[in-house]
Amino acid sequence: MPSRPFKIPQSVLVVIHTSALDVLLINRTDSPGHWQSVTGSLDFEDESYEQAAIREVREETGIDAAAGTLADWGLENVYDIYPRYLHRYAPGVTRNREHVFGLCVPAGTAVVLNPREHTAWQWLPWRQAADTCFSPSNAEAILMLPEFME
Repeated sequence: MPSRPFKIPQSVLVVIHTSALDVLLINRTDSPGHWQSVTGSLDFEDESYEQAAIREVREETGIDAAAGTLADWGLENVYDIYPRYLHRYAPGVTRNREHVFGLCVPAGTAVVLNPREHTAWQWLPWRQAADTCFSPSNAEAILMLPEFME
């Protein structure tokens, strides 16, 4: 059985929201109670952050980014990779660079989760969504949402 290639330590965070500032959160299958926005690593070195954002949104939620407005927020987070996930990366890789996007979709947009990755979804008002996220960088991005809606 071939081994899986190491993950690239560059990823996207996509805050999916409505114009009323309701935010979509999804619950990870491998971490019950860990609510988050869409996240995911680049699949290959030449994949752009925008391409990765569009792909990850579709893979994780079934939402076509063309159904809304994808906005590059021009923000990046650099953080230590959680120890439980280090085995997915090449030896010596301990930090990840995450590029942040927002995706504004119409209220009532259908969500179809990938059951291998997520078990549940919910729309929450932005402040409540920030309080619900397990990831500090995700919560911080959600708290910035009103600034990007002006």
